[in-house]
Amino acid sequence: MELLHNAVRPYAWGSRTAIAELLGKPVPAPHPEAELWMGAHPGDPSRVCCSGGDLRSLCDVVSEDPEGALGASCARRWGGRLPFLLKVLAAEEPLSMQAHPTAAQAAEGYAREEAAGIPRDAPERNYPDPTAKPELVCALTEFEVLAGFADAARTVRLLRAIETPELAAFTDLLAGQPDTDGLRALFTTWITLPQQRIDDLLPDVLKSCARHAEARGEFAAECATVVQLGDEHPHDAGVLTSLLLNRIELGAGEALYLPAGNLHLYLRGTAVEILANSDNILRGGLTPKHVDVPELLRVVDFSRGSMPVLRGEPDGDPRLRVYRTDAQEFELSRVEWPEDDNGEVELPAGPQIVLCTRGGAVLRESSTGRELWLCRGESAWLAARDGAVSVRPTMSTQPAQLFRATAGPGG
Repeated sequence: MELLHNAVRPYAWGSRTAIAELLGKPVPAPHPEAELWMGAHPGDPSRVCCSGGDLRSLCDVVSEDPEGALGASCARRWGGRLPFLLKVLAAEEPLSMQAHPTAAQAAEGYAREEAAGIPRDAPERNYPDPTAKPELVCALTEFEVLAGFADAARTVRLLRAIETPELAAFTDLLAGQPDTDGLRALFTTWITLPQQRIDDLLPDVLKSCARHAEARGEFAAECATVVQLGDEHPHDAGVLTSLLLNRIELGAGEALYLPAGNLHLYLRGTAVEILANSDNILRGGLTPKHVDVPELLRVVDFSRGSMPVLRGEPDGDPRLRVYRTDAQEFELSRVEWPEDDNGEVELPAGPQIVLCTRGGAVLRESSTGRELWLCRGESAWLAARDGAVSVRPTMSTQPAQLFRATAGPGG
């Protein structure tokens, strides 16, 4: 049970306040801070504070004793790798539109690109590793997302509401086949349009969306988002395809699971994100990075309807809620104490990372009684060998809140 020292990723879309405030650093930060990484990702592994004060890569700690760190079953199943990565994500601006492959697609794509001799760090590489990348995002603040294809009939109503002469033929395409196949056809048509056709179509669509948003029509929120994306990416087909996705606003504590094939983009807000320890991303636009349209179309799942919002299920103790998914790589739990409640919550053994997002808490190993104190913004690594732990809040001006990341059931 050791304190973690974690890397902050300074992507341009990040916030200059959210992560700095969480970590108790000066606000605003000197540059955008987008993601705080906690885990054993080789690109930016956490460092473990060992005895004597030395800092060591969590990748090295896990690889030196996989069974002790992960447990025998988890080490065997995931080849001695920690299968998940935990993040705090702070989006001030929208991210790129993207989807992730299934395990089978990732393995096949990785083998294909290896055989082709494409360097793993090449910008045109789609599959730098052979693993899937499901994700779950849990809001710390109001968090806005576009995710999954909306019901086709609703999308037809949206397109009719903003219809321009140039857009009419595309609306008719979906209206004539308001189902999964129609969504696939319209998405494919839009993402493969010649650039001149996109440049001719977008200005009128954006003007119509702006009018609808100003008039507070039925689709005002969706239209305002399209206008924002169009302002930032005025020549990108992703602005059009964003019209096909569900727009979702998560409140604090609410979560969204993004399985393989789900086309999505995060718009704005701060959240805890847990994902499989993979870099496989197929981008669909709204980015200067590589977009491989044929490969994206192989991966995207067009059958999604409305996206269920997860609020966590009680797990024995009423202060502990688990966000259950079918992901084998990870499971996320949230622990919250009401005011004036200082009771202990038991966390079972397993490879896990515990992050304090509010107040403070004390972790105690059940077998040895050893304790570790966490303040807001701090996190701890607990190896499988550490066994079960209990956690209780410290005296603080705010009730404590923790997130626990571990391998999925059976992982």
